[in-house]
Amino acid sequence: MKFINVGFNNMVNADRIIAVIASDSAPAKRLILDARDSGRSIDCTCGRKTRCVIITDSDHVILSALQNETISGRLAEHEDDGADEAEEI
Repeated sequence: MKFINVGFNNMVNADRIIAVIASDSAPAKRLILDARDSGRSIDCTCGRKTRCVIITDSDHVILSALQNETISGRLAEHEDDGADEAEEI
């Protein structure tokens, strides 16, 4: 199990992430509102502007103040680490 830092020392299980999207589109804003109304949103922005929306397999929506490129890069590092561990075995 590997955790990804989504900003301000908040961690998310990398294996549960389905999508990482920008928060400025209208569909993303609707997704955030729907998740907030149904209690499925997790705000990890610490009062900053939401720049990235992370969708998990448990249908939770995680809001982050980091850019989606930053989160995607950290996920790519996680996948590379998993490949290295598989080769060692």
